[in-house]
Amino acid sequence: MSRQLADILFKDKLITQPQLTEAIEAAKTGKSHVRFLIEKKYVAENKLLYHLSQKYGLPSVNIAKFEINPDVIKKVPIDLARKTQVIPVQANQGTLVVALADPTMVTALENLKFVVKMNVEAVLTSYSAFDAAFAKYYSSAAFVGAAIETFKKEQKTEEGVSLEVVQVHEIDSGTTEQDAPVIQLVNGILAEGIRKMASDIHVEPYEKKFRVRMRVDGVLTEIAVVPPEMKRAVVARFKIMSRMDVAESRVPQDGRIKLKTGGVEIDFRVNSLPTLFGEKIVLRMLSKGNLQLDLLKLGFEPKQLETFKKGIYAPNGLVLVTGPTGSGKTTTLYSALSELNQISDNLSTAEDPVEYNLEGINQVQVHKEIGLTFANILRALLRQDPDTILVGEIRDYETAEVAVQAALTGHLVLSTLHTNDAPSTITRLMNMGLEPFLVVASLNTIVAQRLLRTICEGCKQEQSVPKEKLIQIGFSEQDIPLIKCMKGKGCPKCNNTGYKGRVAIYEVLDFSQSLKECPHSRKWQKVVQPSKKP
Repeated sequence: MSRQLADILFKDKLITQPQLTEAIEAAKTGKSHVRFLIEKKYVAENKLLYHLSQKYGLPSVNIAKFEINPDVIKKVPIDLARKTQVIPVQANQGTLVVALADPTMVTALENLKFVVKMNVEAVLTSYSAFDAAFAKYYSSAAFVGAAIETFKKEQKTEEGVSLEVVQVHEIDSGTTEQDAPVIQLVNGILAEGIRKMASDIHVEPYEKKFRVRMRVDGVLTEIAVVPPEMKRAVVARFKIMSRMDVAESRVPQDGRIKLKTGGVEIDFRVNSLPTLFGEKIVLRMLSKGNLQLDLLKLGFEPKQLETFKKGIYAPNGLVLVTGPTGSGKTTTLYSALSELNQISDNLSTAEDPVEYNLEGINQVQVHKEIGLTFANILRALLRQDPDTILVGEIRDYETAEVAVQAALTGHLVLSTLHTNDAPSTITRLMNMGLEPFLVVASLNTIVAQRLLRTICEGCKQEQSVPKEKLIQIGFSEQDIPLIKCMKGKGCPKCNNTGYKGRVAIYEVLDFSQSLKECPHSRKWQKVVQPSKKP
């Protein structure tokens, strides 16, 4: 219907032919035609609303100023609201008033009458007001709040109800009003995490509160405070879904939840941890849809990419990616493996845990409890005729030694290490106990990386920054007149943070001949004092 409205705007001469063509091209990526035209400022929202209101004879309202009753929202389920692109605003004496942004959707209101069994009247609102209201009343966070309220009401009317045993429901079947409040709450938390593209979800018990936080673009934010009475039931529900032992609460446990939404498979890696006031649950979201396996799209500068490719295309040697937890090291290594994944090569990995399943690559999960450590897997892989080996992380001398030996005997070894920058990787390896000549002989390339939040494109605006601050961070006085400083104001798209998405920055170190001589120098030997081998 968005295309139909775009064509009408062209016929009414509100947009030009090139603008319509541009909108049609943008729609191929899933964007709404009219929303694209508004974003590009080809048509002003207030002018569009007035024009459509006059053309279709519908009253226009700003539903952003309305506080809609939750009972009215319940009259149109989320799937139907999304399909018909309406938001119920008011219900009175057998008539339901609904707001829509696209008047060409009026024909769908006939079907809506049969479902809600009420007479339906339409009012027109702007696209931005519609999107904000839909996010407010039909978001997963709204379901979380509704589930908490339902639980509180049930607690008042049904004293002594035990919520420790939770019935298992498939998340794919959707959340309905008939589901238990705990099921609605957990499903709402998972759906909200997916909607916000959170990397982690924290469910945390304290003495007087039980809160849910999500890490979005590297920053934790609180999304809900759950009644403490729901604590044990919510934890039990998460443990059942991730196939953990519900009866065991004294030791940490690991599990996995697999969901499918919009045709995309999403895995949640789940960990429980006994704390002073109950078990804390942390879920790491692993979405194949978000996994970027193209080296060209990771953010390398052309010269950096050339150096990195030189390292991974070498017939043997060690390529290390360093950085803190959550800096995108796994994505960089998986992208390198994807680049190297050919029929002619045997690629194997040792990981803890295996985060993504990659076709054509032999992936092995670490199990320390049965002696299947990084070092032991690596030794076994060397007897599997490998060409390229990925070691999830070099944590100790034993793993480092085997990795170096593999690199020296004709294999390409990719791995990660926790250091602050690329040069200090050499020091770290020598502090583990490796001899300088082994480090020198095996290393090809070292990459250090971080993830930085990017300013939201939907609400960014220019901001003046004092000249002294720009000089302080390294800009020259000649550059300052050419610099534009931007800041995100905050909008529904970025959850009012001003930031949307992240971009990687890299430091790529080619271990050239001049660098290979450094670890042998006396000055370096004084700085680095290797620990004793175990």
